[in-house]
Amino acid sequence: MKVLRRYLADFVALLFPQLCPACGEPLMANEDMLCTECRYSLPQTDFHQHPDNIVAQQFWGKMQLQGAYSLYYFSKGGKVQNLMHHFKYKGMQRIGNVLGNIAGSQLAENKSFASAEVIIPVPLHKNRLKERGYNQSACFAQGIAEKLNIPVEENNLIRPKATETQTHRSRFARYENMKDVFTIANPEQLAGKHILLVDDVVTTGSTLEACGAELLKIPGLKLSVATIAYAE
Repeated sequence: MKVLRRYLADFVALLFPQLCPACGEPLMANEDMLCTECRYSLPQTDFHQHPDNIVAQQFWGKMQLQGAYSLYYFSKGGKVQNLMHHFKYKGMQRIGNVLGNIAGSQLAENKSFASAEVIIPVPLHKNRLKERGYNQSACFAQGIAEKLNIPVEENNLIRPKATETQTHRSRFARYENMKDVFTIANPEQLAGKHILLVDDVVTTGSTLEACGAELLKIPGLKLSVATIAYAE
C-alpha cells in the first residue's frame, strides 16, 4: 500500500510539479520547498560567525544589541527576491518555517543568540494581517523556535498604528514613518529576558529600531535581532 501511494504521489508530481520558489525548477520528491541547488547556493551571509557584521553596524549608537543577523543577502532580481515574493505575496507560508529552521540551526551555534529566551516577530497592523492572512515574520519565528527550543510571543509587541509602505523611501523618511508605531501590551512579562526580535528583510533597520526602542524601555531586557535577508 505504501509503495502504491508513493507511485501515485510521483505520478501526481509529474503532472503537477511543485516548483522551487527561488529558481522555478521542479522539486524532487525528497526536496522540501527549496531545491537542493538553491538550498546550498543561495547567498548566505554567515553573519552568525561575525559579530561586527554590517547589520550590527547599522544599530551602533542607536540601540544596544547582543547580536544581529540575516540569513541571506538580498539583491534585486535575484533568487532571494523571488523567494521573498512567493513567501509574502503568494501565500507560501511554509517558506518561512523552512528558512527559520536553517537560520535557527546557525543561531544555535552562536552563544549570543542561543541564550535568547523568547522570540518576538515584528507585528503587522490588523488590516495588513487580514489582507495577507498571515504574518510572514511569525512564520520565520516559528521555524527558528523549533531549533532554539524557545517560545514565540506574538501578542505582546503590537502595531496599533497603520503605516504606508517603506519601499522607495529614504532612510530618514523610513525612520519618520515608523515613529511611535509599536507598543508593548504587557511589559512585565518580558522584564529581564533576552528577546530575539525577527523580521523578514532589513534595509535601513528603521522597523527593527522602532520595535527595539519600545522593547528596550523594559527593565533588564536584552535584545538581539534576526532577519531572513539583508538588502543593501
